[in-house]
Amino acid sequence: MSRFPTQPLPRYDQSAQRAAAQIIAAYSTSFSFASELLAPRTRTDIRNLYAVVRIADEIVDGAATAAGLNTTEVEQTLNAYEEAVLRAPSQRFHTDPVLHAYGISARRCGFRDEHIRAFFASMRRDLHQCDYADEEDLEAYIYGSAEVIGLLCLSAFLVDHPVSGPELSQLETGARRLGAAFQKVNFLRDLGADTAQLGRSYFPQAGHGGLSTQDKDLLIADIRSDLATARAVTGKLPFSARVGVTAATDLFEALTNDLAALPADAVFSQRTRVSTPRKLSLLTRATLRSLRKSN
Repeated sequence: MSRFPTQPLPRYDQSAQRAAAQIIAAYSTSFSFASELLAPRTRTDIRNLYAVVRIADEIVDGAATAAGLNTTEVEQTLNAYEEAVLRAPSQRFHTDPVLHAYGISARRCGFRDEHIRAFFASMRRDLHQCDYADEEDLEAYIYGSAEVIGLLCLSAFLVDHPVSGPELSQLETGARRLGAAFQKVNFLRDLGADTAQLGRSYFPQAGHGGLSTQDKDLLIADIRSDLATARAVTGKLPFSARVGVTAATDLFEALTNDLAALPADAVFSQRTRVSTPRKLSLLTRATLRSLRKSN
């Protein structure tokens, strides 16, 4: 961002958006690295969106519980935050900098209330549901927790590059599948911690007793199918978004490959991560590949 404007509202706008960026930088180096490859306006919109997502996650699984809130209080806080997020686009000024920043991007990008409500519905499920009995139940959760975030990101990517008809449908499918892939990778990577610390098991195949090699391989194949579907339409995105999306896809593909190489029991006992030098290498290659394809 440029240095601060002198007029009160533009100055506050920029301050709020910097606050949203700081929230994201504090929690995810992978996201921060990949978002740097988005065009500046797109990058700001995505950060403003993800700051709200991050705060909702902290309400459900982080700072709220650490501060002593019980489950009832956490749910009340989450419900209140959902309503505040839904109201944010209709108000030009907020005392909460993240809501102020989100409101700017929601108005600009046309974020849909139905997607926000679906997201918060899945967040609420985490307060009361510890496992998922079948694939249909899990798919409903993933739609709200991840696929709609992909659709909201797509709204930000296309706001200055509108498309319609079959092309839009293809991009929406890709956005949903990419969001689903990211979520499934996180579930698999955090399988042990989710089970031990949160008492949750998202994959019906895993339960609380372990994960077989066959089931792990099937989950990896499912993730790779999602990534391939998303990658097939990435080239249809405007260049302002394409490099960042390609980089994020590459990062999660690397995580998937690392998880695939682990024995099934090791998935439970260790958390896989991509080192910072490797992330930077992947980001560089994604940038060069996208530049070549644009020429």
